[in-house]
Amino acid sequence: MSSPSLRPPPPRPHKMKKDESFLGKLGGTLARRKRAKEVSDLQEEGKNAINSPLSPALVDIHPEDTLLEENEERTMINPSSKEDPKFKELVKVLIDWINDVLAEERIIVKQLDEDLYDGQVLQKLLEKLADCKLNVAEVTQSEIGQKQKLHTVLETVHDLLRPHGWPLRWNVDSIHGKNLVAIIQLLVSLAMHFRAPIRLPEHVSVQVVVVRKREGLLHSNHITEELTSTTEMMMGRFERDAFDTLFDHAPDKLSVVKKSLITFVNKHLNKLNLEVTELESQFADGVYLVLLMGLLEDYFVPLHNFYLTPESFDQKVHNVVFAFELMLDGGLKKPKARPEDVVNLDLKSTLRVLYNLFTKYKNIE
Repeated sequence: MSSPSLRPPPPRPHKMKKDESFLGKLGGTLARRKRAKEVSDLQEEGKNAINSPLSPALVDIHPEDTLLEENEERTMINPSSKEDPKFKELVKVLIDWINDVLAEERIIVKQLDEDLYDGQVLQKLLEKLADCKLNVAEVTQSEIGQKQKLHTVLETVHDLLRPHGWPLRWNVDSIHGKNLVAIIQLLVSLAMHFRAPIRLPEHVSVQVVVVRKREGLLHSNHITEELTSTTEMMMGRFERDAFDTLFDHAPDKLSVVKKSLITFVNKHLNKLNLEVTELESQFADGVYLVLLMGLLEDYFVPLHNFYLTPESFDQKVHNVVFAFELMLDGGLKKPKARPEDVVNLDLKSTLRVLYNLFTKYKNIE
């Protein structure tokens, strides 16, 4: 299988002059193919269709993006959105995650739109995540073959996501058309569904220009596309609990809850000459959680089962996951919090875990 990184880079658009407008570029590209009157009509229609100004120096649109068939639609991210630090972080996190999952396949993804559109990488990613084997051709060079593979991959994705109420905002045409918004929305849904050990930046949105050809003329409008919301919403935890209410409406009582939990954990950790003063930070590496479970259930946890001095993010996540397994063994329900959120110092997640312990073990000496 050829690596996506070996694909030749896409043709670069010509550099625009400062006095060249967005519509001028549309007209300029089509002028070579249309009669003078059609170009004039096109430009006039475009002026009426595009309401908000776009900086000519920033617009980065491939000439082929303006050569549309009747009723064809093309979506382009506003260049200013691509420069947003949170958008860049989201893209980097997703690329690093894919490369980590597919490391054994010797696949290296560099650009989401260029490397994922043909279905090859998506197939391998889904097979790894879902531990399954898809009945598709390994290598597909033709457009028809690529779309057939995409159809199979996306149908499998939809079968996984539909029962959980995930919004499906992509299709074969948008992915194969290198629609970066659709590709990111797909990857975010997969990352959340499979509980990827990554931290996606919250509240990432982009401004996009949607251009459609109708009756020979181009029409466009500007919309905002949401790529990520809050971690809790993306994880599908729509039911609010006491801690949501506490954080939103009774922050004064939050300190009381924290003091009660600190008193509870120190009552047991003091037996090992350990003491907690900051809940969100001192439980983040999972060590105290593991030791606390051993104390509460009255057993010694072998040191080779966890990292006593974890250094990396993955080692800390390992510890928290192990602590969660000990909780399940102790008859507790599976914590609502994600291990990654605890490691990332999310106070609400940490409080949920500790309160779960407090409820069961508060009377234990």
